Amino acid sequence: MLQTAAAIMRRRSSFVRERWANKLEFLLAVIGYAVDLGNIWRFPSVCYKHGGGAFLIPYIVMLLIGGLPMFYMELVLGQFHRSGCLSIWRKICPMFKGIGYGICFICTFIACFYNAIIAHAVYFFISSVGWEVPWLHCNNSWNTEWCRDTHNSSNTSVNPAIDGQEWRTPSQEFYIYSVLESNKSTGLDNLGGIKPSMAFCLFLVFLIVYFALWKGPQSTGKIVWITATAPYIVLSILLIRGLTLPGASKGIYYYLTPDFDKLKEPEVWTAAATQIFFSLGPGFGVLLALSSYNDFNNNCYRDALVTSLINCFTSFFSGFVIFSTLGYMSELTNKPVSEVVGEDESSLIFVVYPQAIAEMDYSPIWSLIFFFMLITLGIDSTFSGVEAFITGFCDEYPRILARKREIFVALVLGMFYIGSLPAVTYVGGRYVIPFLDDYGVSLSVLFIVMCEMIAVCWFYGIKRFSEDIHVMLGFYPGIYWRICWTCCPVFIGFIFLISLYSASFMPKQLNNYTYPWWSVSLGWLFRMLSCLSIPAYIIYMFITTPGPLIKRIRIMLTAQQRGSIVSSAPSTMNIGGINNNLTNLVFITNKEQQQNNNNLTLLRFSDNIPSTIYSSKDSLDDDTDSIAHL
Repeated sequence: MLQTAAAIMRRRSSFVRERWANKLEFLLAVIGYAVDLGNIWRFPSVCYKHGGGAFLIPYIVMLLIGGLPMFYMELVLGQFHRSGCLSIWRKICPMFKGIGYGICFICTFIACFYNAIIAHAVYFFISSVGWEVPWLHCNNSWNTEWCRDTHNSSNTSVNPAIDGQEWRTPSQEFYIYSVLESNKSTGLDNLGGIKPSMAFCLFLVFLIVYFALWKGPQSTGKIVWITATAPYIVLSILLIRGLTLPGASKGIYYYLTPDFDKLKEPEVWTAAATQIFFSLGPGFGVLLALSSYNDFNNNCYRDALVTSLINCFTSFFSGFVIFSTLGYMSELTNKPVSEVVGEDESSLIFVVYPQAIAEMDYSPIWSLIFFFMLITLGIDSTFSGVEAFITGFCDEYPRILARKREIFVALVLGMFYIGSLPAVTYVGGRYVIPFLDDYGVSLSVLFIVMCEMIAVCWFYGIKRFSEDIHVMLGFYPGIYWRICWTCCPVFIGFIFLISLYSASFMPKQLNNYTYPWWSVSLGWLFRMLSCLSIPAYIIYMFITTPGPLIKRIRIMLTAQQRGSIVSSAPSTMNIGGINNNLTNLVFITNKEQQQNNNNLTLLRFSDNIPSTIYSSKDSLDDDTDSIAHL
């Protein structure tokens, strides 16, 4: 029998889960994922839109009662169960496996527009190589008669309406007519074809992502040393430069001065909740995937606090970088800070900031630094999102996919690249990206997070979840965490309902362009793909589960693998047995756990993870049938 057990171990040795080379690589990976373009692109834009400093209040509230507890919970789940977003649900509540498929849909939508944004940054980076940035003057082939050179006319307002037409800055025209070339298309009804140069930049992004992921944590852990640390160096340099610009204090004053009347608007709180989830990343499956490669006894509680604080600090810190520059642009154009940025959020990093850079001495150097930061911020976040997708399917189908990870990663990225091509058409950057961002992510992620919290906190149970933390970390979570986890489903559900109520069923409008009516149906279809995957899987499981009604419901609600893991990499191994049926099986004793609980732990040969170890004799009785063939 011992020989049979050893044979099973050898047969399944190829499925032994990889680990991070060290703890710092994991922290850098999580920080790199959480600190992304959202901190530079979305947060300042959303903060700017919702009254500057007033937005920090709902942002912090949402962090404390929603974002941080959810962040901590996902790190615990991934580290404890060592599974991706699909296979983990059979260990929690099988009928909620649709959450995993919903996460995969969201990851797909994000990959289809987020990488296109990075491709824009790559285009700007390449264009910055030269003696001067190409958006400095209005004497380029793409410029129109409405372009106004602000380099030597700082006392002239940039966008006054003249004969119904507004003047534009050189950076605006460079972005619209050179980067996007959106003048070659009339809208979503006519995409105008794929822009070759942008498709090439997009290919470079996916190529970098492939080499970051093809070997799993081994390759990812090396890349994050650059992508997670470089942005902080660049942000510090840009902040020092921004504070020396004229008018910087005006922008910072606007950033820090709260408009408390904004707190009465529900959309401000909804935007804060969405920004927290988009920034910290719960509900996207990434934290499950990254933490699943940790050592079992890693202190993920401390990791959650450290990475969350770093993420929020970065958002706040980057606000000074961005708003000091907005103050400079306000001074330059004689316009209030509140009117400097246009409707499109991307204009902040692709129009306003580049124009400010163009006015600086040695502008190509500053431009290269800024867009290098955007590229590194985006790259480590996008390969983390793709890793969630890949880990989910590799854990679900280990014999097919885990053995051929390099090929599977290439196929997934090829699929995502094809799906991203509409975002690099002549209308893609201007209208496709905001469309996918709005319909593919914002509302869907709130619903996914709500269902995930319900599954873990109400069905799996706070008591059981707390026991898992105690077994893994040696202490129980405090009352604050338990209250937050218990109440969060209701709170997030309330935010989701408000968002759903405020969601428009009319065509989206952006930059004086009204989306076609068919875009509303397509957009809601994208939302339903993520949200309806949960009830669809519940119905599917109910139909395919054999037995009477009560038995079906019990199977759907009962975790298929029970017990508490105590160690995944024990330092000592003892041979022992329990009862006559389990003689000569391999047992592993954790000395510290034995002193506290006097428990022996049985190595369970699970389908996906051979190093999963279960504690207590009660759980052994439940699992006897699954190993009776030995």
